[in-house]
Amino acid sequence: MTIRILPAIGDPDAARAVSSLLNQLPDAEPAPTVADSAALLDALAGAAAQGAAASSAAGPPSAVEALPEVVLVHERIGPTPALELIREVALRFPAVGVVLITTDAGPALFSAAMDAGARGVVGLPLGYDELAARVQAAAQWSAGVRVHLGGSPETAPGPAGTLVTVTGAKGGVGTTVTAVQLALAARAAGRSVALLDLDLQSGDVASYLDVQFRRSVVDLAGIADISVRVLQDAVHDHHTGLGLLLAPEEGERGEEVDDRAARQIIGALRSRYEVVLVDCGSQMQSANAAAVELADVALLVTTPDVVAVRAAKRQVRLWGRLQIRQAEDTTTVVNRLTRNTEIQPPLVAKATGTQVARTHVPAAFKELQPCVDAGRMQDLDGRSTVRQALWALAGELGLVESPAVRQGRGSHRARPTLTGRKRKAITPGAAPGSGPGQGPASGSASGAGLGIRFGARRGSAAAAGGSGPFDPAGPYEEG
Repeated sequence: MTIRILPAIGDPDAARAVSSLLNQLPDAEPAPTVADSAALLDALAGAAAQGAAASSAAGPPSAVEALPEVVLVHERIGPTPALELIREVALRFPAVGVVLITTDAGPALFSAAMDAGARGVVGLPLGYDELAARVQAAAQWSAGVRVHLGGSPETAPGPAGTLVTVTGAKGGVGTTVTAVQLALAARAAGRSVALLDLDLQSGDVASYLDVQFRRSVVDLAGIADISVRVLQDAVHDHHTGLGLLLAPEEGERGEEVDDRAARQIIGALRSRYEVVLVDCGSQMQSANAAAVELADVALLVTTPDVVAVRAAKRQVRLWGRLQIRQAEDTTTVVNRLTRNTEIQPPLVAKATGTQVARTHVPAAFKELQPCVDAGRMQDLDGRSTVRQALWALAGELGLVESPAVRQGRGSHRARPTLTGRKRKAITPGAAPGSGPGQGPASGSASGAGLGIRFGARRGSAAAAGGSGPFDPAGPYEEG
């Protein structure tokens, strides 16, 4: 994405410094500097008129597309004062992101600039990292606005990482293990990955990855404008290649991270990493609620038992009441599934109203225990059925290439079973519960109330001459 930048700077020395830095920015296309407010407004009006005239059939969207993405306004611009000029640009050209250049980058001026319509503030003397971050953020905002204003559908809002949140239906269902393994899978696929721990009172990402840390997400909460350098100071570079932004060691400090801070922190991470995984824990607070609302993919982890599924149902309803996320936009991951589990994934989908991931995670804590006790989840054996399932889930979510694609779909032996044993030949691609013997989990319950008749489960289908819950055509039959 090429970023067109129009500097409006009256001071010749500042104009030369800004032009020098802009020429170093990647994908930047700086225009000649204009010296006063009248010249800036005339240049913007001329660009809009030229774009509209170029294609009268396209109408206003063409005028919008002809405007620069970013305008830099120096504090000493004249004759119109800088803040008034910013306000006029925002009103007349709402698809242009304005960045104020000033020697006073304090909270009062920052607030006034935001009220006027600026998309960022850069302090003097100028630094490359800060200027690049502010220009990129303003350009992304501008591109997104143009899409909503009816601009070209090919216009993307700029580089922004995929945001995946992992929330537990209740404590102890495997939320952190899931988040860590998904992050490791995406990193192993060559993508830049950040793992953010927003379980602010009891986050365990550091314990699972054997990390001693000084900085945490709380250190970014009080910063009004997160620059690239500030973000780098707070993120722990793990030897696996993950960027870790961890929960505070003192749980009571988690209250310092509100929804505004969470949105700003997540935005900063997405501008730098291709994938951002967020461990939201199981307790809803304003920070992780904001993360779930912003997520491209929102995962809800549950175990196949009545208590956990009811908790998942409560969580989904809570999100719906607070207008955070709708049930149909949520993906539930069933963890610790066994061949004797009474509650099968189709029943979980029916009870919660969510989509259920095709990949289910088996119950195999013995595989996890050595790594959990040592605090080295990154050392989990590649032959572990839990790791294979979670990495396959990463493929299903589009975070990595699906293992089935790499290993070849022609052999069912390439796909792990829930218990790790050999399975009989099955129909390739069969989803749990999709065969003729999908079992009584969906037929014996009304769904919404989890009214499960456990006593009649095993014998009823066989006695009637029908398929049992583990029919050879189903996905869980073992040899």
